[in-house]
Amino acid sequence: MAAIEETFPIEGPVWFVGCGNMGGAMLRRWLDAGLDPARVTVIRKSGEAIAPGVTVLTAPPADGAVPALVVLGVKPQVLDLVVPDLAPVLDRATLLVSMLAGVETEALRRRFPAPHAILRVMPNTPIAIGRGVIALHGEGLDAAARARAEALMAPLGRAEWVDERLFDVVTAMAGSGPAFLFRFVDALAAAGADAGLDADQAARLALATVGGAAALAQGSPESPAALADRVASKGGSTRAGLDVLDEPSALRALMRDTIDAAILRNREMAAAAR
Repeated sequence: MAAIEETFPIEGPVWFVGCGNMGGAMLRRWLDAGLDPARVTVIRKSGEAIAPGVTVLTAPPADGAVPALVVLGVKPQVLDLVVPDLAPVLDRATLLVSMLAGVETEALRRRFPAPHAILRVMPNTPIAIGRGVIALHGEGLDAAARARAEALMAPLGRAEWVDERLFDVVTAMAGSGPAFLFRFVDALAAAGADAGLDADQAARLALATVGGAAALAQGSPESPAALADRVASKGGSTRAGLDVLDEPSALRALMRDTIDAAILRNREMAAAAR
């Protein structure tokens, strides 16, 4: 994999403000891709170490250094607690990257007026293995800056630009999607155990089934719907199971309600941040 300096040539300090599960996964992937840990400062309340060579502070550095890249990874509800110390040290050249669910670029711009470019990103947890989905929306980015943003996200997985009006949808579907899929795997395993399998064996088989099926679907020119029909011969057991899932009030309705609930919560957080 190409070193990150070759694909996103930012000179200067890289800050992570907040570095939980998602921020930590992003940082580790960038370090693995060649980012020099000596350039990185993590600002987190706990002061807990994150990776060898990375500086960890509980507040922005007092030495007057201006960060070239700032990744906001705090919870949206505590954004306004970090603004007073952070906003004054940013300047026009700082690229501000926000992972905050529901916090729109307009709300970020009001709090951080100095940076010319703001990049809103919504990754999901498979970025930890370089197979994530990352939604992007930018303000103040020209074509070259957009290309650099894409290169910055490349080690994390598949990045796509999304109209900000649809960010809540992508957040609910792709950002929250791994959690929903994990629940499905658990449910599949539980159903097998309820039908008589040993619970541990059912869990192993369910996870392997979903992993293999996902890999097959990703590499196939056919749609998932077509692949399902290919497995389900007329009058067979798979078709009998699909008939249950395909009921109008079954799986599709359940997923619609699930996504709608996540979208609603994102919009509530957006309203609170305005």
